[in-house]
Amino acid sequence: MPTWGDRLLAAGGAPVTVPRDPARDAARDELLNADYHRHDPSLVQRVMDWLNERFTDALDTVAGGGTNGTTGLIFFLVVAVLIAAAVWWRLGAPKRAARTVLGVYGTDGPRSADQHRAGAERHAAAGRWADAVREQMRALVRALEERTLLDVRPGRTADEAAAEAGRALPEHAAALAAAARAFDDIAFGERTADRAAYESLRDLDKALERTRPALAPASEGAA
Repeated sequence: MPTWGDRLLAAGGAPVTVPRDPARDAARDELLNADYHRHDPSLVQRVMDWLNERFTDALDTVAGGGTNGTTGLIFFLVVAVLIAAAVWWRLGAPKRAARTVLGVYGTDGPRSADQHRAGAERHAAAGRWADAVREQMRALVRALEERTLLDVRPGRTADEAAAEAGRALPEHAAALAAAARAFDDIAFGERTADRAAYESLRDLDKALERTRPALAPASEGAA
C-alpha cells in the first residue's frame, strides 16, 4: 500500500502513484545536479575549515589547564603541523626572494682604477676577501672605462660590463663572464670569497691591461 509521499499529482490533478525506490533515486539524481553545488566550498576550503575548527577546539582545551591542557597542547602542535603541511601543499615551497642587482660600483660611485686596486690590496692584506673581490672587480671595470673600451654609464652591472668588454676583447670574453658571475655571487652573499677568487680577478685585470682591443673590420670599398 503506498505511503504519503508515494503519491504525486499529474498535470491534470489526478493522483499518480510512484514506487518508493524510483522516487528516492530520482530525488538523489536531482540533488546531484551541478547547479545545486556551484557555491559549495572546495575540497581545500573544507579541509582548512576542519583544521580551523580543530585549532579552535585545541585552544579552548589548552585554556582549561590540568591534564586536558597537556593533551590540548599536544593536539595544538599536531594541528599546527597539519596547517603548515596544508599551506605547503597549497602554495608550494617558499621561494627565495629575488636579489636586488646593483651596479658594479654599488652606491659609492666609481673612483680611479688605481684607487680601486689599492683598496683591493688593503682588503686582501687584511684577509677581507669579499671586500677585496668587490674592489678588484671595480678596478677592472674602471680601467676599461678609462681606456674608453667601455663608456662611463652609472648603474652598469658586472654582467653588463663583462658582456660589453667581451665584444671588444673577445679572447677574454669567457674569463670576463666568469669574473662577473663570481663577483655577483660574492657581492650578494651566495658564495664565500677567498684568496683564489681575488687573485683570479687581479690576474685578469693585469691580462686585460696588456691586451689590445679587436678592431672592427674595415667596410667594403675603404682604402
